[in-house]
Amino acid sequence: MRIIAPPRLSMLAALLLLATPLAAQPAQPALTVLPAHGLTAEAIVAGIGRMAAHRAAYRLDLGSSRDGAITAVRGAMVFDIADACEGWATRQRMTMTVTDRDGTDVETVSDYATYEAKDGSRLRFSIVQSTQGAISSRVSGEAELKPDGSGSVRFAEPAGQEESLPPGTLLPMRHTVISVETARAGRRLLVSPLFDGTSDEGAQDTTTVIAGWGVMPGEPRFPMLAAMPSGRMRIAFFERGAATGGASQPEYEVGLRYYDNGVADELTMDFGEFSVTGRMLELTPLPGGC
Repeated sequence: MRIIAPPRLSMLAALLLLATPLAAQPAQPALTVLPAHGLTAEAIVAGIGRMAAHRAAYRLDLGSSRDGAITAVRGAMVFDIADACEGWATRQRMTMTVTDRDGTDVETVSDYATYEAKDGSRLRFSIVQSTQGAISSRVSGEAELKPDGSGSVRFAEPAGQEESLPPGTLLPMRHTVISVETARAGRRLLVSPLFDGTSDEGAQDTTTVIAGWGVMPGEPRFPMLAAMPSGRMRIAFFERGAATGGASQPEYEVGLRYYDNGVADELTMDFGEFSVTGRMLELTPLPGGC
């Protein structure tokens, strides 16, 4: 069978982990929160302040294969998330080898970097993906949002391409903050357009379903997560406008457990034909701030 590198795989850099404690500096201004989010600007600023700058390394394995066509997955992801004073600087490097039932291995590699303003108004992004050692995709550019979440994205690669972003669009870091704050508020659903710069398209519609929030029994494996509440979330990504009425199938789904500081210690990526599980092996706090 033909195996194609899963779309938007590098979106995990934006969705899994956030960074940058703000306790040592003045709170940054927040964009207007649309009613669909149900959160105040103050709640979002507080949520940003709880996030932790860190480096995390994950091991990737095969979760399930729908028809047995995929027999193994081996891989790793490493995230560096730094406090860049007025913004977050992130880099995610991922390598994944997928083996089919005929024993054929296909290796995909991605290198994804972003800078997102802490006020959620601007995103610079760059991603390079390769398959079997040959570059298969390059995307880079900059997105800007107005206070209502509408805006535009200008691509450097593909050169000259522009896309508009609908009202309510969230950038990746802000989406994570709002997801965690939604869980903290006891709500179970977040619906919003999201733009992350991992493809040369515009925003995708997303639906985040949250299952519970609280401190798990037992000691966590990492000191950064001690006595910290967490919750499980499932985020579904749809082609823009396709989710109207709730009848369409998502293009991609990711399940994860977020902690209060924005760290996710386990994840599942569902690409339809097969799923991949991720387990955090290393977690290191990083210095940051102005």
